[in-house]
Amino acid sequence: MEESINLEYNTRRERLAMPEYGRSVLKMVESLKDIPEKGKRSEQAKAVVKTMEVLNPQVRSQENWEHKLWDHLYMIAGYDLDIDSPWPSPVKEEMETKPVPLPMKDSPIKAMHYGRNIERIIDLICEQPEGETKELLLRNLAVYMRTQYLIWNKDSVADETIFEDIVKLSGGRISVPEGLELGKVSQDAVFARPGQGPQAGKNKNRNRKFRNKNRGKQ
Repeated sequence: MEESINLEYNTRRERLAMPEYGRSVLKMVESLKDIPEKGKRSEQAKAVVKTMEVLNPQVRSQENWEHKLWDHLYMIAGYDLDIDSPWPSPVKEEMETKPVPLPMKDSPIKAMHYGRNIERIIDLICEQPEGETKELLLRNLAVYMRTQYLIWNKDSVADETIFEDIVKLSGGRISVPEGLELGKVSQDAVFARPGQGPQAGKNKNRNRKFRNKNRGKQ
């Protein structure tokens, strides 16, 4: 009869504390604990750390990378390794403590293409007394909102659309003065989404100019 081959799958093995070093390093670390003499055990630990450095060379780009390697050695050993090392064993509770989550606002952003900062600015403008200063702040805000709108949406937008968004985002607390105008958008203005770079905005404006030019020929 043919002999059966027993395959050992990683899913059935003990979960690795530091997967980037592999199971071979785990076996090396486990063998350290079987060495009775502490001096010999410590010497072999240095060789294991050197092997870990070779297997994970990117660790050298980090600050205090040698200290980190010895910390990793202790972590792989389950914090149960009696050796003479340049640094003491890290505290398990400190290394395994999860970071405190940052507090997040529960209220959703009303208009994603404007962002939450626009909502804060609108709240500040609402607190301003009526007058020229408030109207100037309101106009500057509207110009900026138009820029954000053009980045994420169409090639053009009416002033009234921006004013309606301001009234909506303010919850009706702001009334746009009659006759307020934002002026024309420069044909050389660049509107590029974050991460796309200025070239994307230039291409978008070039296409808009081409359409406007051909529109008069139709």
